[in-house]
Amino acid sequence: MSDLTDAPKSRMTFFLTSKAPARPSSLQILTGFAGGMVSISILAFMAGHYHVPLIMAPFGATCVLLYALPESPLAQPRSVIGGHLLSTFVGLAVFHLIGHGVWETGLAVGLAIGLMQFTRTIHAPASADPIVVFLASCPGWSFLFAPVFLGSIILVAIAFVVNNIGAGKNWPKYWW
Repeated sequence: MSDLTDAPKSRMTFFLTSKAPARPSSLQILTGFAGGMVSISILAFMAGHYHVPLIMAPFGATCVLLYALPESPLAQPRSVIGGHLLSTFVGLAVFHLIGHGVWETGLAVGLAIGLMQFTRTIHAPASADPIVVFLASCPGWSFLFAPVFLGSIILVAIAFVVNNIGAGKNWPKYWW
């Protein structure tokens, strides 16, 4: 009986004593700030200047991975570009071929996650791309090119510059 009464105490102790990860270095924090600001600002400027859609909400989350966790497999070009393209394609395909209801939205996200795993292009922010497609009431197949493909390429290009500033930097770990 004492095991049952001790369980809440042990859970509470875990939550109070578990440690957060170490704070990143000041340089890494500055890189995250500058990389995210520059990336999204460039996409927004280009979108306005050239009248081409180049920005969508999941790109903000992509910047977190590119600049705060650049060593992560989820932050490598293969995952950024491939994940966004695949997930958006799935969203568009489900919208056009099956429909655009509640279950179809869930199906598209689930399929996107499964296909990213299968193709080794996992990029967490890309799992939101089918939702973007459905919320926009299906922006059309050209959405794959702009903002998805062009935006992903621009983000990776900027990350290549930002993440390689300084001695000993070597990003990405692999391209494709």
